[in-house]
Amino acid sequence: MIGASVFFRDLAYVLLAAVLGGGIARIARQPLILGYVLGGILVSPLTPGPAISEVHTFELFAEIGVILLMFSIGIDFSIPHLRGVKWVAVLGGPLGILLSMGLGVLVGRALAWPARQGLIVGIVVSVASTMVLARLLIDRGELRSLHGRVMIGLTLVEDLAVVVLVMLMPALGAPDPGRLLAAGGALATAGLLLVPGAYVATRVVPPALAWVARTRSHELFLLVVLALGLGTAALTQALGLSLALGAFFAGLLISGSEYAHEAFARLLSLRDAFVAIFFVTLGTLIDPRVLGTNWLLLGVMVALILFGKLAIWTAVVRLFGYPLRTAALVAVGLTQIGEFSFILVQAARGAGHVGPEVYTATLAASLLTILLNAILVRLAPRWIRQMRVPGASDALPPLSRETARETGHVILCGFGRVGSAVGEALETAGVRYVVVETDPDIVAHLRLRKVPCIFGSAAEARVLEAAGVAEAALVILTPPDTERVRLAIRHARALRATVPVLARAHRRADQEGLLAAGATEVILPEVEGAAALIQRAMRHLTLPEELAAAYVARFREAMEQLRLAESPAHPRLPEVLELSLPAGSLADRSLRDARLRERFGVTVVAITRRDGTVVLNPPADTVLRPGDRVRLFGLSEQLAAFRAEAEKTEQPT
Repeated sequence: MIGASVFFRDLAYVLLAAVLGGGIARIARQPLILGYVLGGILVSPLTPGPAISEVHTFELFAEIGVILLMFSIGIDFSIPHLRGVKWVAVLGGPLGILLSMGLGVLVGRALAWPARQGLIVGIVVSVASTMVLARLLIDRGELRSLHGRVMIGLTLVEDLAVVVLVMLMPALGAPDPGRLLAAGGALATAGLLLVPGAYVATRVVPPALAWVARTRSHELFLLVVLALGLGTAALTQALGLSLALGAFFAGLLISGSEYAHEAFARLLSLRDAFVAIFFVTLGTLIDPRVLGTNWLLLGVMVALILFGKLAIWTAVVRLFGYPLRTAALVAVGLTQIGEFSFILVQAARGAGHVGPEVYTATLAASLLTILLNAILVRLAPRWIRQMRVPGASDALPPLSRETARETGHVILCGFGRVGSAVGEALETAGVRYVVVETDPDIVAHLRLRKVPCIFGSAAEARVLEAAGVAEAALVILTPPDTERVRLAIRHARALRATVPVLARAHRRADQEGLLAAGATEVILPEVEGAAALIQRAMRHLTLPEELAAAYVARFREAMEQLRLAESPAHPRLPEVLELSLPAGSLADRSLRDARLRERFGVTVVAITRRDGTVVLNPPADTVLRPGDRVRLFGLSEQLAAFRAEAEKTEQPT
């Protein structure tokens, strides 16, 4: 139990450090990464003050953060995204690494470093942190931009290169053909196992997700998605590849399916929590005292990362025909090192190629470059614009008709009995609409009809964003779950404050809550049902159509508690009256006891208490209190009779 108490204390330290650091970063308008890393330094065993005692435990949590982040990136990406940058990634990635290694060798010779140290330093600084880069791109909304896709493609190639370099590390400086053959054999074996694995996954994963989706269990869906991501990452690690690469591969498996948006939405909160733990854990590994020792080695490494890699990657990306602006943005994003550099320097130290000073300098250089990189990524676009660097826009055009967003369309959330009727009306009128639905069978049939649709819950902001709420003309919410409808309204308002939102509610109390959440209009089926019955009854009784229409309009107006429009009085139409209830014969009695409908023919639409509480469509056991504002619906003579009775003083018996 002592161990458990220490763990939870450490977990509290880590989470508090993330909250404190992230909050300060947000107030200072800096990337959250900076705050998380600085928060980690505060709770590090290497700094004074409260400290976590089991850093290794949280390194495992950090690995989960890497997996979830890369898994979500794979879901958000697609094969066409990577296909467009394949040449700069496959050929440019290794070229940039080789140039970084060469630059490290040249600098090492110039500074008379020990043999192989320059090569090791060049290798260590050659690979950027995919985790840091992806987090910055997500925070800035640039993951799908042209430079964002190029950077992700390059870092994925770097992940593969790390595997090869770790395998070759013991043989550096003393070429061993056997080691080279072993490395090549390991990669070939991994490839041979992954190819059939990918084929099986593409055949098994979609049906499995479809089955889970039909259960309508959000918990089960999340568990299956997590099992897919973590399981694939574990498989690739067992084959000698990186966890990050496997997680990204798992995300790609479902990126093109109709379940991608829902899977991404389910993972989002969990991913962000573990990513915060990752960066806090990274901060706990940093010893600020190292900044004052080996300053020359540290300064050289930071210079190689910031200036050497900036020049190398700008040249490499330009070599493949990309605009100078794109090349510069890619290069700026890659001017940092992180978790893979730790792996490489540990392997080099274990092989005896470098001493502890290079290891500690690598950790310090990682901290400095991550902090500086977060600032540079934010400022670089502004500097590039000021320098008027030529280059095409990085905006990403739609990749296909299915992923292209509609403009001026209707988002129809729910395609059950009500939603399908609305959809049929929209289709008949020639109005473009996108369906958001949680039933996979409905989604499958809509896709067969070429109706744009997204599998997922409208209560998830990510799903509404994918449906194009920023460009929509109207959002219609038909699900009966009031709480999810309320969340959908709030997300829609957060994404676009002016979009009209129509919703339905089964109870009068729910209507007020949905209107407060931001709904433009809330429809009550019971009111509409009563209105339809009234209208048809009058029609069967051959009453004038204009009277029936006017009565129903007035009825809806009263029941929905809308402000009465200025309209001419009609002797045969009910009116709405609002009065303050005096301490008369009707006070302190329930509506059931007062028998208002039976005695006067009036309907109590709402009661406003003295404290401001509003009771809409009050039930029969609601007690009338002196001072209540009572809203009534009835004919003028009925309302007058009610007023007279309410003002009558009850006679003692």
